[in-house]
Amino acid sequence: MAEQAASLKILAIDDTVENLALITEVLSQDRVQILAASDADEGFALFLQNRPNVVLLDLVMPKVQGMELLEKIVAADPGAEVILMTAHYSTDSAVEAIQKGACDYLTKPLDITKLRGRISTLLADAEKRKQTHQLDHALLDAYQFEGMIGRAPAMLDSFARIRRIAPHFRTVLITGATGTGKELAARALHKLSPVASGPFAVCNCSALVETLLESELFGYVRGAFTGANQDKMGLFEYANGGTVFLDEIGELPLPAQAKLLRVLQEKQVQRVGSPVVRNVDVHVIGATHRQLRTMVTEGRFREDLYYRLSMVEISLPKLADRKEDLQLLQKHFVGKFAEQYGKQLKGITRRAQLQMSTYPWPGNVRELENVIGNAAMMTEGVTIDLCDLPEPLRSHSSRMPAAEETMITLEELQKRHLMRVLEHVGGNKVRAAEILGISRATVYEMLAKFKTEPLREAKAKAAAQD
Repeated sequence: MAEQAASLKILAIDDTVENLALITEVLSQDRVQILAASDADEGFALFLQNRPNVVLLDLVMPKVQGMELLEKIVAADPGAEVILMTAHYSTDSAVEAIQKGACDYLTKPLDITKLRGRISTLLADAEKRKQTHQLDHALLDAYQFEGMIGRAPAMLDSFARIRRIAPHFRTVLITGATGTGKELAARALHKLSPVASGPFAVCNCSALVETLLESELFGYVRGAFTGANQDKMGLFEYANGGTVFLDEIGELPLPAQAKLLRVLQEKQVQRVGSPVVRNVDVHVIGATHRQLRTMVTEGRFREDLYYRLSMVEISLPKLADRKEDLQLLQKHFVGKFAEQYGKQLKGITRRAQLQMSTYPWPGNVRELENVIGNAAMMTEGVTIDLCDLPEPLRSHSSRMPAAEETMITLEELQKRHLMRVLEHVGGNKVRAAEILGISRATVYEMLAKFKTEPLREAKAKAAAQD
């Protein structure tokens, strides 16, 4: 850290002189530049003047409270990393601080090891954002986060948000289109949380019929219904001391939503058919691809449950909105399936990459993984080429004809279609003829007709092929 830290500025704002002295002594060993202020106004002036990378901010101070100063700092520089410090920790204030832009929340007396580690992490994150050109494995190592990969600003923001929220959350809502990695984000939250050693229980709310959902979540006792031959604990009991992940929570029927809300509020469950109340202590993560706010307006999702879940929300971007991550993800999946299938795959050809870059990826990262997995299985070479990709992807064209181009001659239409097919098969005229349902000779004659090749040369090539 020493070489990197030489250019790092840290501003400490605390009305306790002893704390300022401790911070200065501890962090100055890492050769960072330490700025200190014992007054909120003085501290904000120093911030505006020096633009430090990190601000250590006391939550409770005379005149201006830390939360108010936090808002001013974030408004002045949204890129500033602000760590709040307080002797009176509470989950509510921690969540509020994170929502207002803080990157962490430390309790007093300060844990020196934790403080130094946090500063090192922030510095590493700052350096990571500057890295734009790395070779294969270096890139993947640099931009992996708990099983997820990304260097797009939206993904780096999501990673940072997960890291900030994980130590403090009780409920979290993860939103994003299908295939964006919501379960991976949920597992990252659990792994980085204080209950990481506890169970991680998953329920796909869209996969269960309404009559089974309640017994799956809350359990049942023997004789509660036909077929209940023995007692069974539900997911909430199983995950006691850990995390419950409710995937596609927008599919929950209203009666189940009411019971879930009660569990979140009371931290108690009742098995179906039993009057006994059981205490549970679980963290709950909900995920959905739906617009829950719209569903609330339409009366299809409880407003009180929505606000309970969305106190902290993480939104994952579509792959189409983070195209700069496409090559990273391609390399990752090529390596994964090369190992899985025992093949010496070196990568993807440029023309295949070009075609993949124009595709909209409606299924997001999951679709990309499936495409590369299928291509890696089918290819006979050491690289994945255009012909190894699924037909819908090969036939996709990002070029939409303009209105004035729609009225064209049949000859021009034939020419464009032939050239498009040839492009997709990498110029392989035999393969193009198979796709078009014509002979190789006809392909060469068409090329000559469209003046892409002289007729004599086209006929000679066709004869040589026969």
